[in-house]
Amino acid sequence: MVTRHTQVSRVNSERMRANVIEAAEQCGILSLAAVAEPMALDRYLGERQPKRLLVFCDEASEVRSPLQALQQGLTATDGIDILIGPEGGFADEERALLLRQLHTLRLSLGPRILRADTAGVAALALVQAALGDWRESG
Repeated sequence: MVTRHTQVSRVNSERMRANVIEAAEQCGILSLAAVAEPMALDRYLGERQPKRLLVFCDEASEVRSPLQALQQGLTATDGIDILIGPEGGFADEERALLLRQLHTLRLSLGPRILRADTAGVAALALVQAALGDWRESG
């Protein structure tokens, strides 16, 4: 996804696809994650399925506890899309656009600013723990 503060102007999609294959082989996974070409945030939001839960990670979130935010009763029966911001964070107009989306959760990843690669892993772990199949059933 390309936002106002995106640092990389060109993405090597073939290299990313090779990384997906290597990771799947290393983990013994039989399915591969899709690698899409980069697109502008507004275009992505216009094309995504609105029934999916949209979790966007934002250091400016008012709810400081990510687990508290994830336990606010939102469901993810139709899937989850997780967005982390670029290294410069989301621009104000991008935050406003994201907050206008249906079925959206604004999530803080804590008091520290994380690198983009670390933020993605942290967000996936939090969402998996609170909304995925790691949570306690009952």
